[in-house]
Amino acid sequence: MRGYLLVFLAASMWGTLGIFAKFLYRYNLSTYTIVFYRVIFALIFLFIYLKIKKIPILIPKERLKFYIAYGFFSIFLFYSLYFYTVKISSVSFAVLMLYTAPAYSTILGKLIFNEEINKKKLLAVILVIGGVISLNYGGISFSLKAIVAGLTSGFTYALYGVFAKMAVSKEEPERVLFNVLLIGAIFLIPFTDFKIPPESLPYLIALAFFPTFLGYILYNTALKTVEVSKASVIATIEPVVAMTLAFIIFGEELSIVQLIGASMIIGGALLAKTA
Repeated sequence: MRGYLLVFLAASMWGTLGIFAKFLYRYNLSTYTIVFYRVIFALIFLFIYLKIKKIPILIPKERLKFYIAYGFFSIFLFYSLYFYTVKISSVSFAVLMLYTAPAYSTILGKLIFNEEINKKKLLAVILVIGGVISLNYGGISFSLKAIVAGLTSGFTYALYGVFAKMAVSKEEPERVLFNVLLIGAIFLIPFTDFKIPPESLPYLIALAFFPTFLGYILYNTALKTVEVSKASVIATIEPVVAMTLAFIIFGEELSIVQLIGASMIIGGALLAKTA
């Protein structure tokens, strides 16, 4: 029971990502600046955690090329695209676009790991595609730029899972996260405006601590007692949490057609993870 509760709490932490982003955009911070400081503060928390746990920090030199690709696609691109989608659309839309990832994962799993595409997985892909189409109908229209950015964030999120699967087979999960964040931060430096309003600092620290550091640690701890497949299903509560918070805090709403589309995407994500 404790393990399932930890997964629920982790997914709830992840559901706050877009909320923090919306608050931070009020300080006129760029997407790259928000992402950079999120990564830097998370690195500080992770460094302390790794030292306490006495886990080796840096990866072997021969793994550097792999981690450069991992950091570019799964930190620099993924984080930037997700927060940019929040900026130009809404929290609800951004998190639902993110959950197109299982559709991409199904295809990538076949191409890279030769995983079987069964009827359940195929139906999941159809549900997700149908859900995405529905989101742009029913009274609230999202720009083509938001749709492209959102769908691409879902693709890079799927890539994150592919890289992570390869990485954790050789290194501890916390060590993997530290190193990929470190390399991702290097890619972000040229695009970052380092001057930030002091008022934004608490939000940046909270963004790094709750959905980044704490969310990951909670999920990783839960996996010691909970099966990965079951944990993935429970984690699908993330978009529900994000949409609920966006409605309460920012008054974001979706039309009936778009709610059906949201249900299709979440249903497709659930189906893909149980197939």
